[in-house]
Amino acid sequence: MFQKLLIANRGEIALRIMRTAQRLGIGTVAVYSEADASAPHVRFADESILIGPAPTAQSYLRIDAILDAARKTGTDAVHPGYGFLSENASFADALAAEGIAFVGPPASAISAMGDKVESKRIATAAGVSTIPGHADVIGSEDEAVVIAREIGFPVMIKAAAGGGGKGMRIAHDDAGVREGFARSTSEARSSFGDDRVFIEKFIVDPRHIEIQVLADSHGNAIHLGERECSIQRRNQKIIEESPSPFLDADGRKRMGEQAVALALAVGYQSAGTVEFVVDADRNFYFLEMNTRLQVEHPVTELVTRIDLVEQMLRVAAGETLALAQSDIVQKGWALESRIYAEDPFRGFLPSTGRLTWYSPPEEDGGVRVDAGVAEGSEISVHYDPMIAKLCAFGADRAEALEIMRGALDRFCMAGVEHNIPFLSAVMDDPDFIAGNMHTGFIDKRYPEGFSGVELPARELECLVAVCLLLRWLLERRAGGEPPALWVATIGDTAWDFRAEESPSGLLVERMNGEQTPGSPMAVDADWIPGTPACEACVDGTRIAFQLWRRGEEFRVTRRGARLSIMLRSKRHAELALRMPRDEKEDRAAALLCPMPGLVISINVREGEAVEAGKALAMIEAMKMENVLRADRNATVARVLAAPGDVLAVDDVILEFA
Repeated sequence: MFQKLLIANRGEIALRIMRTAQRLGIGTVAVYSEADASAPHVRFADESILIGPAPTAQSYLRIDAILDAARKTGTDAVHPGYGFLSENASFADALAAEGIAFVGPPASAISAMGDKVESKRIATAAGVSTIPGHADVIGSEDEAVVIAREIGFPVMIKAAAGGGGKGMRIAHDDAGVREGFARSTSEARSSFGDDRVFIEKFIVDPRHIEIQVLADSHGNAIHLGERECSIQRRNQKIIEESPSPFLDADGRKRMGEQAVALALAVGYQSAGTVEFVVDADRNFYFLEMNTRLQVEHPVTELVTRIDLVEQMLRVAAGETLALAQSDIVQKGWALESRIYAEDPFRGFLPSTGRLTWYSPPEEDGGVRVDAGVAEGSEISVHYDPMIAKLCAFGADRAEALEIMRGALDRFCMAGVEHNIPFLSAVMDDPDFIAGNMHTGFIDKRYPEGFSGVELPARELECLVAVCLLLRWLLERRAGGEPPALWVATIGDTAWDFRAEESPSGLLVERMNGEQTPGSPMAVDADWIPGTPACEACVDGTRIAFQLWRRGEEFRVTRRGARLSIMLRSKRHAELALRMPRDEKEDRAAALLCPMPGLVISINVREGEAVEAGKALAMIEAMKMENVLRADRNATVARVLAAPGDVLAVDDVILEFA
């Protein structure tokens, strides 16, 4: 086995590889750009070495810099992870020339499978089912139209090189072929430096199902079952699972056998993935082979109990596979959700900044978190926006789904926007729960974009009850006597509640039309003021959600819904109704938070007269403390934030009289 392993990557995959190497007693070397100088993977490694500035072309994609790092540290093996140089045959050749092991397949296999035209030819010769189409490179728009007519619409125009959804266009008629040919060649040229394209039949509403293969240098190859990756957005996978809820035993067997046949035909060694598209009748067709470790490999590890990184290292060290096909048994069900720094409520716009709060769910009870960040980490414009991979494992799909829902509710972050509400919404989608999905699922389910979900009335009542308990406890800790009658406002809806202390916590009743009580709810909660995670119990049912408190307001996130719950005493609410205020005037007479950040201190109290220039509050953003000062003489009317609160831009900190 190797003595020292350099990981030519960053973030979560670098950390994940290092953990296996550490377990095997292998020393680890991290490479990093200037932007990643304090990244978790750099701190975790035994050694680390700077390879260049932040842009990938000047750091993580520089073969010469990585080779130099390997020489300086005495590395005898390099693992490329995924992305960057992981499918670069020249990189594998350069390492071989230095006598350094490449933890991946031979350069010849990378080259053959990296060319979609060549890979399809090899697959056909190996007896692998392929999509009907024209395997040769298309030379012109006119030729593309003729070929598309012969195949039959719709067709897919695809770049011969590269991947990741780039250089791909669907065409339904002649005009679509001409436009698609022009755009695909242009995109392929700019993305991969190779403008070759080919055409194949487009499978309507296909499912994306892939087979994990493992092969050694002694002619042995096996498969480890399938992963379903049909939930995609813009051709990028978002949710993966193993096994597939669609495949039957026969389909799994035939797909696995064909994947192994392809691996043997191309002389494959290491872990790799053969991807297929599957139609509604379970006919499957070869799509491509990824000659590297996949992002979604954890779901296979969870259902097979096989460490794929360990297997890759053993194969690269020349060992014979210790596993036979008969040893591979899929047990249980695993799901993976990719958590991205993006705003699903604003068209999935990328979000950058510093993680001012980062608290993933605990890794127990079937939860696994693969992440490359920590609190204070910078989500940079230079790299992939994936924050973490959240995995859930259960005895069956229903249990895995429920574990995933709870884990998403407990995954707390602030400082950047993220797609957790969207992932939660998908987990509760009836079609997804039933396993009815295809690669166009998201586009068809959310044609106008994502705007959140509406929670059932009973769940809203439970959330209000928990927030009321928290407000009650805060008032008690402040030495006050909480009132019995409350008004909760959510949007344009106002509900009356009665609260009564009980030995087990608080009894909360929603009042019906004529102030008659409804069914009382026994509420208890585990919450630390200033933290976003809340675990509560309502009538014996556990509920987890995230909240940010600002005075009378609780901003709640749960299961794809974002709510603003305003809690006022009954008397306060009645007074507010008698004295309506202009919203613009309110905000003009307020101190607003100028940036996303954490409240460090509030330096004034309600009723205090302040002079221009006085320090009112201190906000921490990107690890810098920012003092907010009064811009005029005024009197503080209300303080709406408290130390420990995490605020967004334009959140109200305090109001002036």
